[in-house]
Amino acid sequence: MNEIRSMVAVGDSFTEGLGDEVLPDGHFRGWADRLAERLAEAAAPEPFRYANLGVRGKLIGQILADQVDTAAAMGTDLVTLNGGLNDMMRPGCDLARVRAQVLAAADRLCASGATLLTFYAIDPSRRMRGGARMLPALAQLHETVAELERRPNTVVVDLFTARCFDDPRLWDEDRLHMSAEGHRRVAEACAQALGLPARFDWREPLPAAAAAPLAVRLRRDLRWLRVHVLPWALRRLTGKSSGDNRPPKRPELLAVE
Repeated sequence: MNEIRSMVAVGDSFTEGLGDEVLPDGHFRGWADRLAERLAEAAAPEPFRYANLGVRGKLIGQILADQVDTAAAMGTDLVTLNGGLNDMMRPGCDLARVRAQVLAAADRLCASGATLLTFYAIDPSRRMRGGARMLPALAQLHETVAELERRPNTVVVDLFTARCFDDPRLWDEDRLHMSAEGHRRVAEACAQALGLPARFDWREPLPAAAAAPLAVRLRRDLRWLRVHVLPWALRRLTGKSSGDNRPPKRPELLAVE
């Protein structure tokens, strides 16, 4: 792997970092920030620059239209790409269109000469009610990722087979975005895939924990429905997105302190 002195992250809420700790500026930290910090350490004493264009709720077509050309123009050594899962969660998703847009995004980003890092997405079937229904569509998305993996200068991180992500403690209260521990593990997985020395086994399960009493689980479920599911359903009904009119958290390629 060539030396990496700069990075831009492209995608949706996964890339934006939802569910991780909140920084003093009000933004979520996220695995991409964590990876940039790790790469900055490796690059020292040379400066390392980083931008993050990820915005929650974005479909792959919006990522292609709004982020990809901007990211390619930055001329970074590394670009990370994720997208398509928000499309798959909507009824009537055109998987052929999603595939074409993912490939188009990868083509434009790689044309800049950057190394591309992307993912086999986390398996939703063991942790989400009804998650198994997403597996056929996810398999088609993974076929596209497999095609990218065969290309030069492309690194693919396999989160799908990592059973540690079955643990609810790696997920935020909304059950859709990762917790700080989840983001920490994804950042380590990316670092190792890029050839940096391992700091811990990111696939290792957390120590077993006692199951919460039924009453506690029911209260959590009711809160989840009220605080997260109902607002999400209302946005779908009104055609709105959580990312509408939201700018990227780090739109410029700036030095990582």
